[in-house]
Amino acid sequence: IREFDPKGIIFTGGPQSAYGENAPSIDDGIFELAVPILGICYGAQLMAYRLGGKIESAPTSEYGRTEVEVDGKDGILRTADDVNVCWMSHTVYIAQPAPGFKITAHTEVCPVAAAENVEENLYCVQFHPEVVHTVEGTKMLANFVKDVCKCKCDWKMDSFVDTSIKEIREKVGDGKVLCALSGGVDSSVAAVLLSKA
Repeated sequence: IREFDPKGIIFTGGPQSAYGENAPSIDDGIFELAVPILGICYGAQLMAYRLGGKIESAPTSEYGRTEVEVDGKDGILRTADDVNVCWMSHTVYIAQPAPGFKITAHTEVCPVAAAENVEENLYCVQFHPEVVHTVEGTKMLANFVKDVCKCKCDWKMDSFVDTSIKEIREKVGDGKVLCALSGGVDSSVAAVLLSKA
């Protein structure tokens, strides 16, 4: 990951509990990369747990559309409405955020629906901003990518095509290419790019 030099990292959701015996985990050195990190659902719980917060079984599990009250308009929630409809899906939650984190959202039964440590560029959300059911999820992700990670967002599909064709031409040179076409999307796109190159 260090060699890849990412602009930001997202820890995604999952069905496990961060303190479970076989739960997916991370090397704590990832927090020393000085790279913005967004934890979503399980990713948020994992971040809180590994950084000294407290996670536990939720007295009331949340599943589905849930009203989330925003307590702090910083970071990824800076453009959020005071009350947001978000998609929840969890039986474990962050009972107490890690040291240095400020709670930025809650629900009726979830004390830490979102938390952040702005100084360290670490953000946690218990809900799922990546699904359409979270009304302002796209804005929240854009805030993370553009404002927190400082990504330029200048990538376009046509530049991908041009770059791919150029790379193919450089790699193949005067050689020949044999393309096996299954009829699926991946091989069809590969065939078109090879043909254009």
